[in-house]
Amino acid sequence: MTNNQFEGHFLGVLGGMGPLAGATFMERLIALTESQCDQQHIPAILWNDPRVPDRPAGHAGHGEDPLPWMENGVKRLVEAGARALVIPCNTAHLWYEQLAASTHVPVLHIVQAVIDDLRRQGIAKGRIGVLGTATTLRLGLYQHELRAQGYEPVIPPAALIEGGCADSIRLVKNNRLAEALHPALACVAYLREQGVDAVVLGCTELPLALPHPLRVGLGVAITDSIDALALAGLAWYRSQP
Repeated sequence: MTNNQFEGHFLGVLGGMGPLAGATFMERLIALTESQCDQQHIPAILWNDPRVPDRPAGHAGHGEDPLPWMENGVKRLVEAGARALVIPCNTAHLWYEQLAASTHVPVLHIVQAVIDDLRRQGIAKGRIGVLGTATTLRLGLYQHELRAQGYEPVIPPAALIEGGCADSIRLVKNNRLAEALHPALACVAYLREQGVDAVVLGCTELPLALPHPLRVGLGVAITDSIDALALAGLAWYRSQP
């Protein structure tokens, strides 16, 4: 037995933002893997540090800068053997360039993962509704790239972002998942009424508010940023020698 056999293409997961989203990503990574036995799953390392300061507040300059905490997580994951990284937090991608520049391993982008998932579902163009935090929607995290790749993004009005998306996200972070459902459904219903071809759950708390069994009856295609990122991680792993 040699030490080399313990090496491998580990997927590093920069979690903790929020902690339940990071844990759910790991669960979905496993659930989406086609395997016949334990050994066919992806070797993965989760860094689930919930002490990372609030991302929207930090970006607005109203709170502590989260970047050093995220860079620390990246460093720890790479030191532990990660060969690629994913970040199951959409708002954290506002610092994507800095995080990607801080390491020599690839960092898979959650927005591109979502667009790849749209295409996987056969949606190569059209109107795409986007849900997320007020910060990511205001700064166009999804809108810019959707337009660049031939889609027309649609977002809810400010009142629904604050009273629907934000409420649902907050309730999930408070572990009140059942209560988070109604405001999330209101957001999806609004976008469906606008005639969108799909709805992006562009905050990793929102997939927790909308359980998979309920999505079939929503009347619109759903792209889940947790699942999309997990599928991107799977694709990366399968591309390795």
